[in-house]
Amino acid sequence: MNEQRASAAGRVCPADYRYPAAALRRAPEVRSETLYVVGGLYGNRPALDVVEAMAQSERAETTVVFNGDFHWFDATPERFADISGRVVRHLALRGNVETELGRAHDIGAGCGCTYPDAVDQGTVDRSNLILGRLRGCLEDLPGMRDVLPALPMTLLATVGPLRVGIVHGDAESLAGWRFAHDALDASGARAWLEGVRVASGVDVFASSHTCLPVLRDVALEAGRLTIANNGAAGMPSFRDTCHGILTRISIHPSPHPAIHGVERDGVFIEALPIPYDQRRWLREFVAIWPPGSPAYESYFRRMVDGPQYTRSEFLAAAGEVATVARRERAA
Repeated sequence: MNEQRASAAGRVCPADYRYPAAALRRAPEVRSETLYVVGGLYGNRPALDVVEAMAQSERAETTVVFNGDFHWFDATPERFADISGRVVRHLALRGNVETELGRAHDIGAGCGCTYPDAVDQGTVDRSNLILGRLRGCLEDLPGMRDVLPALPMTLLATVGPLRVGIVHGDAESLAGWRFAHDALDASGARAWLEGVRVASGVDVFASSHTCLPVLRDVALEAGRLTIANNGAAGMPSFRDTCHGILTRISIHPSPHPAIHGVERDGVFIEALPIPYDQRRWLREFVAIWPPGSPAYESYFRRMVDGPQYTRSEFLAAAGEVATVARRERAA
C-alpha cells in the first residue's frame, strides 16, 4: 500500500457503502411488537449475555437486530466464531467491519470507518491494524468470508404504525456520520433531514456507528422524524459509566429502566443501558489486547472511564430538540 493510499485508509468512504434514502421506501422485512437494535457490540460477550437476557424478559416476543460492527475486539478464531454463531440466531446487518472482513481483496479502505477529520491519524492507523488482525482470524474459519458480505446493509421494520429504518451509519451511507450528535446540530442538517424524510418515508431511524448515542425527535415540514443512535452496545457511551446502550422500540412500556425515551403514536422509543459484567469484560479484552496493542492503546481508557461525552449532554440535546419540536407542532 503506497503512502497516499495508507493515509486515506479508514477515512475515505468506499463507493459500495452508499445507497439512496429512497431505498428504504419499500415493504418492511420485519413486523414486531418489540424491537431491540443493538449496534456496535464489538465482540463483547458479557454485553451479548445481557442483551439476550433482557430480550427474554420482555412481555412480548422481541426481535433483536444487530446493526453492524458486532465484531471488533473478538480477535481470536474461537471468540470470533462464538460471537458470529450467537449473533446469527437473530437478525443482523453488516457494518463497515463486517463489510471489509468479507471482501476477497483489500481495496484500501482500511477499517471502513470513514473517520471524520477531527479523529487523529493515530486512532485511524490503529483501527486499520485491528482489522488486519481480525482478517487473520478468518483464515481459520472457512466460509465466514461468504457469510459476512451476504448480510444486508439496511432493514425496514414496522412497530405499531411506525416505519423503522435500521441502518449502521446514516440514511445514505453504511459508514455515514450524519446521525452523530454534533452532525445533527450542524448547518444544513435540518434541510438534509427534510429530504431524507420525504425520500424514505421512514418515521424512525435506528443507527449506530458513531459510538456516541443520540435520541432526537424532530418536527419537520415533511413530518415527525425520530433518530435513535445507540452509540455502542459493547463500550461505555458516557463518561464515568461502564455500560453499553441499545435502542428499544415497542408498543409496550419497557420492563427495564431507560436512560431517555420518547413516545409517539403509541410506540415507545428508548435508550436502554446494557449493564454488562465489567470485570469479566476487561479480563477478556486484555487477554486478547494487552498493553501496547492497538486496541488497548485506543480503547482501554474508554472501557474504564467512558468517553468525554456525558449523560447530561445527551439528555440536554434530546430535551432541547423535543422542546423545539413541541413548539413547532403547536404553532
